[in-house]
Amino acid sequence: MLLTIDVGNTNTVLGVYRGKELVAHWRLTTARDQTVDEYGILTRNLLSLAGIEPSGINGVIISSVVPPLNGTLAETSQRYFEREALFVEPGVRTGMPVHYDNPQEVGADRIVNSVAAFEKYGGPCIAVDFGTAINFDAISARGEYLGGVLAPGIGISAEALFSRAARLFRVEIRDPGKVIGTNTVASLQSGLYYGYIDLVDGILTRMKATLGAETKVVATGGQAQLLARGSRHIQHVHEFLTLEGLRIIWERNAAERAAATQARPPRPTGSGPQPVSPAKPRH
Repeated sequence: MLLTIDVGNTNTVLGVYRGKELVAHWRLTTARDQTVDEYGILTRNLLSLAGIEPSGINGVIISSVVPPLNGTLAETSQRYFEREALFVEPGVRTGMPVHYDNPQEVGADRIVNSVAAFEKYGGPCIAVDFGTAINFDAISARGEYLGGVLAPGIGISAEALFSRAARLFRVEIRDPGKVIGTNTVASLQSGLYYGYIDLVDGILTRMKATLGAETKVVATGGQAQLLARGSRHIQHVHEFLTLEGLRIIWERNAAERAAATQARPPRPTGSGPQPVSPAKPRH
């Protein structure tokens, strides 16, 4: 079984695959100050509650946009699962050429989403990830990562509004049912909901004008279901697109990792330093 971990700025999503089947998944708050033991115990407890033996995990792959957590997660994998985690980073085989001015600037989650979107829906396509930021990532008909668009997420925009306007208060982000609100709650909901639908559709209209009208659009992330209902362009919603991309990338690297492991020469027996016998006393 494969443990997949997608570390975002706001949430961390974990999933366990048995072959190509996602058998368990969890969404947690990303905690930057948790220790190796806290992450290890939490993950093992989640597995146990799902009826999965931690010893059954034979691979760990991680996509992270929070670099300070990478060392913690790497050690957690080693200590609690006795596996070296594979991080999606430059040098990892993804099967997708990246046409970005500096490929190292592209977030791992954007590449992972793009790999999954192209594998499942073909190209040209656009993957839209509704997270802390909204990522729009463009993939060509030949499966090349072309670049994309980054915009503030609906959650942080709402928080900025509520924190800077003394007389406005937090509301549930939802479709109010009509664009002209007749009270403060409905007016705020209308601005957030319809405002972001038009932002998303406006960007998608421009991207499809470049990629072609037949371009497929798939959405994922926390607000995907909500905003996809009002969008003219989003055709598919895949809640676990990132986890699916991690599974695909793991499979593309599995043969190479196995070959590298087999190529390592066995450790010679008794090659370490030998105990020194105490010297005999001189007479």
